[in-house]
Amino acid sequence: MERQRRRRRRSLLLLLQLCIFFILFFPSYAVDFIFNSFTNGSNGTDIILISDARFDSPVIRLNNDSNPNSIGRAFYHTKLIMKPTSNSTTISSFSTTFVFSILLEVATSPGFGMAFVLSNSTSPPDVIAGQYFGLFTNSTTHVVAPLLAVEFDTGRNTEFNDPDDSHIGIDLNSMLSIKTQTAGYFDPNGTFVPIQMRNGQNLRAWIEFDGSNFEINVTIAPIGIPRPSKPTLSFRDPEIANYVSNEMFVGFSASKTKWVEAQRILAWSFSDTGVAREINNTNFPVFMRASPPSSLSPGSVAGIVIGSVVFVILISGFVGFWYWRKNRASEEDEIEDWELEYWPHRFSNEELSQATDEFSDKNLLGSGGFGRVFKGTLPNNTEIAVKCVNHDSKQGLKEFMAEISSMGRLQHKNLVQMRGWCRKGNELMLVYDYMPNGSLNRWIFDKPTTLLGWKQRRRVLADVAEGLNYLHHGWDQVVIHRDIKSSNVLMDSEMRGRLGDFGLAKLYQHGETPNTTRVVGTLGYLAPEIATVATPTAASDVYSFGVVILEVACGRRPIEMAVEEEEMVLIDWVRDLYSAGRLIAAADLRIREEYETEEMELMLKLGLACCHPDPERRPTMREVVAVLIGEQQAAESVELLSGLSGGAVDGSPEV
Repeated sequence: MERQRRRRRRSLLLLLQLCIFFILFFPSYAVDFIFNSFTNGSNGTDIILISDARFDSPVIRLNNDSNPNSIGRAFYHTKLIMKPTSNSTTISSFSTTFVFSILLEVATSPGFGMAFVLSNSTSPPDVIAGQYFGLFTNSTTHVVAPLLAVEFDTGRNTEFNDPDDSHIGIDLNSMLSIKTQTAGYFDPNGTFVPIQMRNGQNLRAWIEFDGSNFEINVTIAPIGIPRPSKPTLSFRDPEIANYVSNEMFVGFSASKTKWVEAQRILAWSFSDTGVAREINNTNFPVFMRASPPSSLSPGSVAGIVIGSVVFVILISGFVGFWYWRKNRASEEDEIEDWELEYWPHRFSNEELSQATDEFSDKNLLGSGGFGRVFKGTLPNNTEIAVKCVNHDSKQGLKEFMAEISSMGRLQHKNLVQMRGWCRKGNELMLVYDYMPNGSLNRWIFDKPTTLLGWKQRRRVLADVAEGLNYLHHGWDQVVIHRDIKSSNVLMDSEMRGRLGDFGLAKLYQHGETPNTTRVVGTLGYLAPEIATVATPTAASDVYSFGVVILEVACGRRPIEMAVEEEEMVLIDWVRDLYSAGRLIAAADLRIREEYETEEMELMLKLGLACCHPDPERRPTMREVVAVLIGEQQAAESVELLSGLSGGAVDGSPEV
């Protein structure tokens, strides 16, 4: 009997050990689910809804149409186990598929899209209301928390190097996608078929996250198309492990401003133990732009038309004539006092509409925080760029008039020349000379077919410096640009540099303190004092120009994520090399055969001098121009910039 009891105890102990083993090492924490539709009752405890996201049976709506700055997120309630420990370099895998629909109420309005997201928080900190998929602070600030997103973007923004207005991208802690691809799928013949994600059609997406190979494969196709064998987008990089934490929420996020864009999730299947289960693709609702409903039967309509045709024609003719006269007077005859003072040429809305082919997407040059820019051609074959200011832009009418007043009177060969303007009600447009060769960053960073050589880079820097010197010293008022960056340096037909986008410019009298409390500009180019006093000065413009000098000389953006941590911030990296006596190591290796070492070192020192932490010790644009165009002798320039006469702060040379 005693032997039997001991045998029974050993059996129970073995069973207990097996249970502990299964609890610890078997997929008890596995996340495996499928939702073929969504209702508040059946999914209310499984899905976490944040901000404006809601159940709209049988779908999830991510945004609120009536909220002009809407954000919505939907996460599964259980976190994924992505890493066994925080220091682990191995990450888990998962498979997911979902059906979604994105419908813009107005086909020509800006699109926002949505994102599939992995985040260690359901509410990432400091996000901007209505922008950046509800996940990021701005275009260049990287979120602190690990965050990985697959964006399904329905708007094109050249600031993010978007290829078009319907594309997929991989975002690692940043709005700047590390890889993008036009939305579409490969048919059985291997032909790529583009997809427009803005028109409300139901689309199926598959995402395979292979943690062992650090690879993400994204496939997209309309409902009814079998899953393509070749992914739409593939990305593989061990760096993915740096953007994954131990446990992460999985779900969707979207945002929008005033324009109505319905982002819907219709079904979702997910598994971190194998291939996600198949979704039932039948009986999905269909979303399209609705035509205005008619409450009349066909017979009633026919009777009304037959009985009232003469009356309607007469009334329509009268109303049409009155409306035409009223609009014509409003648009072309009513001239404000400030219009006569600031700019003599006013374009009509009809002229600009014809020039841009009704502001068609094929003429869209780009879009940003202040609106969209279109290419146009006037009847005399002059090419123009038309900047349409957003209705809800913070720039507003007052700043629009200020821009007209400054740009209309500024005349310099190295500034993008303003040709005129148009105002129709609240619709605001500026007309500039068209710059056929795009922006400077395109010729250095965007994998150009023809890389800008050192001689051309020097010439462009000198061009921009002369234009900025004119703004600071060449007129009866000081113009502070406040957003100097390589994407705002435009190249004319002769590849000469011109400074553009004065949307943030402010004028003030020489010696007068500018009156502003709002920090504006682009991260990476902002002078350090702006963060504390928010007061732009000529010195803060010099700082931003110094960053552009370093960009051009080093062939690197102000902030790079795909490098070692100590090299991420361009200014700090160059400053460290200068302190270590290895300044030339910062130069762009792609053009190393084109420059003399002394010349490149002089340019790098000039950039660092402009970026001196103390604004009082930065050179003026007059001094910068003197160095760039050769009025200052090279040997004397080196001595001035070496910092030997007065020391330096944080390794920055000073004039």
